[in-house]
Amino acid sequence: MNIQKAKAALQHYYGYSSFRPMQENIIQSVYEGNDVLVLMPTGGGKSMCFQLPAITMEGIGIVVSPLIALMKDQVEGLKANGIRAAYMNSSQSVSDQREVEEGMYQNAFDLVYVSPEKLLTKDFNDILSRIQINLFAIDEAHCISAWGHDFRPEYAKLKFLKKQFPKVPIVACTATADEVTRRDMVTQLAMQNPKEFITSFDRPNLSLTVNAGTKRFEQIVAFLLQRPNQSGIIYCLSRKSTETVAAKLVRSGFKAAYYHAKMSSTERDRIQEGFIKDETPIICATIAFGMGIDKSNVRWVIHYNMPKNIEGFYQEIGRAGRDGASADTLLFYSYTDVSTWQEIISKNESDQTEVKLAKLKRMQQYATSSFCRRKVLLNYFSENWRENCGNCDVCKNPPSYFDGTIIAQKALSAVYRVKQQIGTNLLIDVLRGSQRRAIFEHHLHEIKTYGAGREHSAAEWRYYIEQLLDQGYLKIVHDDGHKVKITPASKAVLFEGEKVQLVKLATAKARANQAKIEAQNSTKNVRQRVRDGLFEHLRQLRRDIAQLDGIPPYMIFSDATLEEMAATKPTDEKTMKNIAGVGAMKWKKYGLQFLRAIKTYLREQEK
Repeated sequence: MNIQKAKAALQHYYGYSSFRPMQENIIQSVYEGNDVLVLMPTGGGKSMCFQLPAITMEGIGIVVSPLIALMKDQVEGLKANGIRAAYMNSSQSVSDQREVEEGMYQNAFDLVYVSPEKLLTKDFNDILSRIQINLFAIDEAHCISAWGHDFRPEYAKLKFLKKQFPKVPIVACTATADEVTRRDMVTQLAMQNPKEFITSFDRPNLSLTVNAGTKRFEQIVAFLLQRPNQSGIIYCLSRKSTETVAAKLVRSGFKAAYYHAKMSSTERDRIQEGFIKDETPIICATIAFGMGIDKSNVRWVIHYNMPKNIEGFYQEIGRAGRDGASADTLLFYSYTDVSTWQEIISKNESDQTEVKLAKLKRMQQYATSSFCRRKVLLNYFSENWRENCGNCDVCKNPPSYFDGTIIAQKALSAVYRVKQQIGTNLLIDVLRGSQRRAIFEHHLHEIKTYGAGREHSAAEWRYYIEQLLDQGYLKIVHDDGHKVKITPASKAVLFEGEKVQLVKLATAKARANQAKIEAQNSTKNVRQRVRDGLFEHLRQLRRDIAQLDGIPPYMIFSDATLEEMAATKPTDEKTMKNIAGVGAMKWKKYGLQFLRAIKTYLREQEK
């Protein structure tokens, strides 16, 4: 099929004139009948990679999603763009499900969203065998892997799809998966020679900040006062914390609510609906809230407690700024959170316990890192990121670095000479010339770099190795005994003379103490952030229309679309249609109202 058909659909239904990176290649690959593995950050445009082929190919696209509570909103969003879509899950009445079934038989839909539980029933399987299917999209595909951060047993049964429908392409999508999880996803879904498309995990619109976990509530109040009328999520470790923080916010004059898995489904739906419609801008929640949330104008995410792994953390902060406009993230760090997670993980013993503890350690290292936080995150996902972002707290207030090239070369050379077959502890012992039995049993004392780092303590070496991990010169492979491996970037240090900057352990400790003092004084320098007048005018119009139509405001236009309107001030149909996000259906429904609002505002400003 010609890719031009997808481009036309992109403009017509979504109001975008060009694809994001890799989308065109992914769609073309699906047109060619290939299985496809898609890794894109939240907000990066994964959904269009299966929605556009499903819309433009003969038959129906079946989307498997674990997000029962959000399917309705996802489908309503598609309908708002003029796309024929439906969903089927256990939340519907029998008559509603029958209606969708009839529509599938009559080819009345381009896309049907279904829960994995529903997909696995005999009745739904009978439907699949009687209709034309153009693709299967597995959303949140990391759920199929026990190596992933959100394993779901029902996902493990999806292997039957390729066996039963060998010629139907599978599009497996996720926002967060390390190398181990990616390999497992392909195996578990029985994908046939899949084309892998891994875009940059970078979300440059997200600012990244880590603060000491002291006086957290005072810091949150200061943060919120700088961001009036903005939607955001505060993630807490416990159900009790969500209730406590929400109650304190309400007493402090903020509109806030809490959300956790022990609430009734009716109550959870009510809270979620209020958040999606901008009626309750602040939600204090456990991670039960937000997975796959389709609200584009979440402007900030706070982690009241440190998450247990980087995958979960990155997915959760990815719920901010899905529209591409600037958004802020704040993580509170304390060793108490680390200890709590260690206890929880160790109590729930499984064959993954060691891996989970190792991932917790990497999360802790991110929180305490002295290097660009975006660099740390992207290197964790094997992206080999070398540049500093300028949009995180470390870049804005960098520590003092020193030339650590010799230290790095010693560590990298040791890893290379032991053929990448040992873990961190043994590596440190080799560098320090330890006399422990394992060194001699494996003849590690015979390598050239044995004892080359005696001048540094074990604590210093551990800190320097963490920095080499943060900067992407080393990686730890969990499905190979947690062994330390070199990366393509490390070869430039070993063989091409690339310099490496490190931070001394003493400097890091002094910086951490200073950060603690600054966090305690954070409420003293609160400044009100001024919003653009035209943007606020358009936002109020969007809210009014949403209330009349009974839909979430972001389904009308995203914040990013309103920002572009405010910046370009279109006053005719042609220029309005050139705004990203103003598709044919959106123009027909809302275009004239927003044009009139812009003209009225501009006239009033001229008086």
